[in-house]
Amino acid sequence: MMKAVQPFHLAIPVNNLEESRTFYRDTLGCEEGRSADHWVDFNFFGHQLVIHYSELEHQTIVNPVDEKSVPVPHFGVVLMQADWNRLAAKLTDLGIEFVIEPYTRFKGEVGEQSTMFFMDPSGNALEFKAFRDLKQLFAS
Repeated sequence: MMKAVQPFHLAIPVNNLEESRTFYRDTLGCEEGRSADHWVDFNFFGHQLVIHYSELEHQTIVNPVDEKSVPVPHFGVVLMQADWNRLAAKLTDLGIEFVIEPYTRFKGEVGEQSTMFFMDPSGNALEFKAFRDLKQLFAS
């Protein structure tokens, strides 16, 4: 049984604060909160995301899943299907380069879900998904 979810807080490095600020605010539609010279808070679909400027080079590892290369680490949120559909269409229309194009996994099976992966301008990997039946989020 799922309990009510509390908002998470996640802080990530970005190598260009203004480009990343524009991406999260304008591309993903996240409301901007507090900020300073080296960081910006966002309402990331009800959660607190903070982008912090860093000169460190980002490294991504991939893990094979469904014959696709899933970037690790990655983060994102589970949306309602209609919201996921709208976001996938918006990102496609904007010409976002997907790491994994929007598709449905486990079609007709337990855990059926729509998923897509893409990178922010600093190389942070994001996954957005939606379940046919949200009660199957943790189904085995």
